[in-house]
Amino acid sequence: MRVSDRLDGLPLGRFHYRLLILSGLGWLFDSMDTGLVSFVLARLKTEWDLSAGQIGMTGSAGLAGMFLGGAFAGSLADRYGRKAVFQWTLLIFSLATGLCALAWGFESLVVLRLLVGIGLGGELPVAAALVSEFAPARHRGRIVVLLESFWAIGWVAAAVLADRLASWGASSGGFPWRVAFLIGALPALYVFVLRRSLPESPRYLVARGRTAEAEEIVRRVEAESGVPHGEAITPEPAAPAARRRELFGTGLARRTAMLWTLWFAMAFSYYGMFIWLPSLLVGEGFTVAASFRFILYITLAQIPGYFTAAWLVERIGRRVTLAPFMILCAVASWFFGHAASAPQLIVWGCLVSFFNLGAWGVTYGYTPELYPTRLRGTGSGTAAAVGRVGAVLAPLAVGWIVTSRGGGFGAIFAMFAAVLVIGALGVLLLGEETRGRTLEQISG
Repeated sequence: MRVSDRLDGLPLGRFHYRLLILSGLGWLFDSMDTGLVSFVLARLKTEWDLSAGQIGMTGSAGLAGMFLGGAFAGSLADRYGRKAVFQWTLLIFSLATGLCALAWGFESLVVLRLLVGIGLGGELPVAAALVSEFAPARHRGRIVVLLESFWAIGWVAAAVLADRLASWGASSGGFPWRVAFLIGALPALYVFVLRRSLPESPRYLVARGRTAEAEEIVRRVEAESGVPHGEAITPEPAAPAARRRELFGTGLARRTAMLWTLWFAMAFSYYGMFIWLPSLLVGEGFTVAASFRFILYITLAQIPGYFTAAWLVERIGRRVTLAPFMILCAVASWFFGHAASAPQLIVWGCLVSFFNLGAWGVTYGYTPELYPTRLRGTGSGTAAAVGRVGAVLAPLAVGWIVTSRGGGFGAIFAMFAAVLVIGALGVLLLGEETRGRTLEQISG
């Protein structure tokens, strides 16, 4: 019996939810750091007298690291396993975040944020591939979107923490940004939990010719799920090493082109918006504390966005959920950029968060489905790396609009709206539906 038959035949149970939480907590910690650094930059702009260009470079340094992490971690996961790479990238991310608390100036912070990004960029696509390979086919889309929802919880945690630290700092001389980075280093301790509790993907093990190990893990999952053991897993020849040029081979070129367009648009819009948002709000005349509170409200809207997307992907499908979410995010972005009052900022900002993060959830679930097991890490990591190119360019583009073109809120968010529409068109024209199909059926 194929390993896929036994995994896809399992009911959704305690094991899958534990895997979701274990992987999701890593996602939450990563998100909390990304959120905290956006608040830190709003403080350092004043404390270190940073220009708009320097703020953009600091944000882009972490995203450049994410490009490197995504480019290499996916291939490493196809060679050495999902679990090992997930643990190492989380450790790199955590330790580098702690070192950011020791930064003594702009240049040192840029270097350290590059290291943080390497860990973060490698971890996320590998975690999504691991969860998708365990999830039963009929629940796979929903489970991976729920995994991505931990990102919203991390951003909420960052916003709450920043709000508390800002209140504390108001009475003690300023926002304690070094404390924020030290808190962000705590996930290093979580690696020890992962080492004991997180199993390797049986699909990966079979593809590497390690059938006995896959059989042992599947039997444990079946026992925990309360179902009898299936027939023994049929050994398969070890798959050849993944090569990136195969991503544009027969049957995959169209998918890769669609995913690269999608990831670029999503990362450009998300990181450009949220890394700059605290600084932009302060520039619009709001206090640091008020801007942090606005972002907390806006961030809370991410959570229902994820859950709505998680329901829709199994109800109507990935493609027809993703493209409308991106288009509606583009509409909300335009109106957010032209909001004339604080209530309008909050309303349109909440809609931007709702649709953008819902689309992100579908993106992370959709991507690993479109590649075979031996290419899944490489394909997902490379798509994420292309996305990071957009993420690197976005903060720089915002800084350029502000400093060189004299543009404001309206011009910046019109740019994000246009990029989102282009990404949605890529999904509509090149995407295919995967709902209800096993990973093996999708990859042919």
